[in-house]
Amino acid sequence: MKPEERISAFVNLGKAIRDLSFEEKEELLWRAENNNNWFTKESVESALEGILHMLSPEKLDAWLAVYELEEVRNPKSIGLMLAGNIPAVGFHDLMCVILAGHQAVIKLSSSDEVLMKWIIKKLLEFDSRLEKQVLMQEMLKGMDAYIATGSDNSSRYFNYYFGKYPHIIRQNRTSVAVLSGSETQEDYINLGRDIFQYFGLGCRNVSKVYLKSKDQLQELLGALEVYSAIGSHHKYHNNYDYNKSIYLVNLEEHLDNGFLLVKESEDLVSPISVLYCEVYENEAQLKGKLRQLESKIQCVVGNGADRIPFGSAQNPEPWEYADNVDTMAFLLGLA
Repeated sequence: MKPEERISAFVNLGKAIRDLSFEEKEELLWRAENNNNWFTKESVESALEGILHMLSPEKLDAWLAVYELEEVRNPKSIGLMLAGNIPAVGFHDLMCVILAGHQAVIKLSSSDEVLMKWIIKKLLEFDSRLEKQVLMQEMLKGMDAYIATGSDNSSRYFNYYFGKYPHIIRQNRTSVAVLSGSETQEDYINLGRDIFQYFGLGCRNVSKVYLKSKDQLQELLGALEVYSAIGSHHKYHNNYDYNKSIYLVNLEEHLDNGFLLVKESEDLVSPISVLYCEVYENEAQLKGKLRQLESKIQCVVGNGADRIPFGSAQNPEPWEYADNVDTMAFLLGLA
């Protein structure tokens, strides 16, 4: 297939998502949540909106203009070990492999089978030739290269089996927010989206805030009240109850607004329903700390030219790669 034909298939996929009938969307949302209770209607809709954001012709053109795409005569088999922490989290890797002209051999996460299978089925409807580029398998032996996403523990497993092949192996990452003290109520509400979207299960979710003063916490917690409905989700609420009981039994100082626990900590990755916080002295000291932790941070949210605006952490552009590793360049280099 020519590059423009592969691109056209994804443009058509975007149109299909945009033009989904009410009945088809409702059935898809129901099946996804029935398969994984974390994948609520709102979460799956957010994931579809994120994919739609990536698939506009203008964004695809801007992203791919820096690469030399061509008709690949000797396509490679790329093993994709997809994560399932948030809906369709593996879509970008799949898109990169197909657009690069290689064959995607996919091991789906059992947590995200419904939505990813639906996306793949829709994509293949627009060009049957893509069927040669997409396979779903349980075992990923004998691939030419691998892209695997998982935890720090699973990455050791991936390195053991796939390390001798060309690979991208991703480990645990999280995101942080920086509060300067000049934030508005709207900033705090938008930050809440970065904290609570997908229940905080994604690597682009903010799990920690850096503050100029702890006095900001009361204002932040007040603004976050608009997200109180999250506390009624049974899985999230179970995590909230568990973490709250641990802090109370151990007499650990924390703040509690009824659905979110805020605790001072130098750690980065907080449990579900918990937001860590840390006070910083000045911008120079903070930059030094973030530089030391950059291998564990996916993105930094806040006001500033070098930060992602509040509320947009979970809406990456197609050229914003996980772990800042250029997946497309890696794949094109294999040819």
